[in-house]
This record gives sequence, structure tokens and C-alpha cells, in this order.
Amino acid sequence: MSDGIMSKAATMEIPISSNGDTGSLPEDDGLEQDLQQVMVSGPNLNETSIVSGGYGGTAEGIIPTSSMKGCVVQPRAARGASSVCPSSAAARRMADPDQAAGSGLHQAHPSPVGGGEEIVRGIAVEKFDIVKKWGINTYKCTKQLISERFGRGSRTVDLELETQIELLRETKRKYESVLQLARALTSHFYSLVQTQHALGDAFADLSQKSPELQEEFGYNAETQKLLCKNGETLLGAVNFFVSSINTLVNKTMEDTLMTVKQYETARLEYDAYRTDLEELSMGPRDAGTLSRLDAAQSHFQSHKDKYEKLRADVAIKLKFLEENKVKVMHKQLLLFHNAISAYFAGNQQQLEQTLRQFNIKLKPPGAEKPSWLEEQ
Repeated sequence: MSDGIMSKAATMEIPISSNGDTGSLPEDDGLEQDLQQVMVSGPNLNETSIVSGGYGGTAEGIIPTSSMKGCVVQPRAARGASSVCPSSAAARRMADPDQAAGSGLHQAHPSPVGGGEEIVRGIAVEKFDIVKKWGINTYKCTKQLISERFGRGSRTVDLELETQIELLRETKRKYESVLQLARALTSHFYSLVQTQHALGDAFADLSQKSPELQEEFGYNAETQKLLCKNGETLLGAVNFFVSSINTLVNKTMEDTLMTVKQYETARLEYDAYRTDLEELSMGPRDAGTLSRLDAAQSHFQSHKDKYEKLRADVAIKLKFLEENKVKVMHKQLLLFHNAISAYFAGNQQQLEQTLRQFNIKLKPPGAEKPSWLEEQ
């Protein structure tokens, strides 16, 4: 409240003339001119004065900025007129407009757009060439395949290799049938072992609750437990047999057949470009035909090399596959025969010896928990 009273008092001490102008105090004239300059030119902090203290403060409370040097304050103009004090920078711009216009623009830098467009254009051209080559190759191979199907085109045939490939496909189909039957045997025999397990538990329980039949239930329970144990051992041997047959059929044979498919594709391409070269060779020999003939000869030679390489690869893989198949099946068939014979003969020692002979380690289901045989 005291500040408000002091402000009112300071205001009342300013003499006002009849025409609305301030008095002739030198301090008040300077302050009025500063305020007038601020009202006209706007709130520019670089061209104003920082006033500290009260309204009626001394001249020491007014701190002029550096931009006010050289500025001539015009007398108070009529209402509606404006008085602007240009700075030194504005004066230089007005004196040299070309320089001012140039200084307001940033220096042009080389744009990387041109280089980026060249890269994109190069990638697009490369992709177009790839698609074009693929389209031409597909067209030629499709034409060759249709000609072979309708008996109008010639086909390169390696009789010995084709016979081995067909024999491999037939062998694979038969081995897949054996694999399916072996898996069915494993599933059914596993159910039999589980049933013997449950039956042995039931006999053991009844032997304890039926004193008059304790002996009969007891040795039947022991028989089922022994059959269950031998059944788990046989399951281990059959599972090993199934796993080995699965590896032979779905990995080894399948890998060879994948190479055979690549060989057949290369053979089709080779025949397609061979036919194309033969057609061009029988045509007229002009400048355009000679260039096309040279390109066809180059394509034919590259596909011929690819075809011969894959044919050699298929022959080697078929040879190694046959040797591997004989070795694997000899071992697995011997295992299967010995295990089945020992189980149905009730020869537990022979069955366990068969597993040790083929380095088969049993891992019954629920190995983390003790089996019911261990708990008895």
C-alpha cells in the first residue's frame, strides 16, 4: 500500500500544461523522448534503454545500450506520424541493396539429389535386366518343355543315369512305406507296454488285498513287470531303427533328389538353348543374325557346362548314397532282427546285449522320475 501511495505522490508532482505536454524539466524531457521512441519503434531490446528505479529517478538509473549511439532523437511529431531511428546495419543495407540481398541468401551447396537419382536409376536398370533375363529363360524352357510333351522337340537323355534316378525314387517310396509301418509298430507296442504296466499294478494290488489268491496274483504281477521291462528295452531298439530309417529317407535320399532336380532343370535349359542355337544356325546369315548367333552360342556353352557339372555331381551322389544305404540298412536290419527275436523268445539277457552291441542307451519316458519298477 505504501508503494501505491509513493507512486501516486510521484505522479502528482509532474506538472502538466494546458495542451497536454509535460513540463520543461530536463529529466522528464529525456524520459519522455525515450518512451516515445519505444512506443514508435516497437519492443526491440537492442535499441531500447533499460530503466532502473522509479519514474522520477535520476539520470544514473538510465542505462543506454550500445545500439543507441549515433541515434538522433527527433522532436515530438504530430499525432499519427512515426519517428524511426535506423540502426547502422539497416543503414548499410539501404546504402547497398545488392549486397544486402546477397547477404540474406545462403550460399548454394551442391545437392546430393543428383547422385541419389543415379544410384536409384542404376538399381532399377539392374533389376530390369534380371527380370528380363528370367523372362527370356522361362519362355525358352517352357517352350522346350511343351515341345517335349507333345513329341515335337528333341531331349538329351543319359540312359544309365536316368535308370539310377528312377531306381532311387522307387527305393525312396518303398523305404517311406517301411518307415510308416515301423512307426505304427512302435505306437501299438507302446500301447501294449502301457497296458502291461497297468495290468501288473492291478495284480500287485489284488495280491495284497486277497490273501487266498496272493500267490497267484503275485507271480502274474511279476510276469507283467518283466514283460513291461523287456518291452521298454525293445521299444528303445525299435525307436533307434525308426530314427535311422528316417534320417536315411528324409535327409540323405532327399538331399540327393534335390541335386537331381537341379540336374533336370539344367538339362531342360541346356536343351532349350541348344534348340535355339540350332534354329539360328539354319537361318540366314546377315549382320544381325551373326550377333544373335554369337550370343546364343555363348549362352549354350554356359548352360552346357552347368549341365555337365550337375550330371557329374548326381552320378557321384548316387554312388555314395548306394554305399551308405547298404551300410546303414545292414546294421539296422540286424538290430531289428536280434531285438525282436530276443524279446519274443523271452531272452532278456540277449535283448540287453543287442542294445549294448549297437550302443543304444535307453531313456524311458519320465526319466526325471523313478519308474514304477524302481519303486517296487
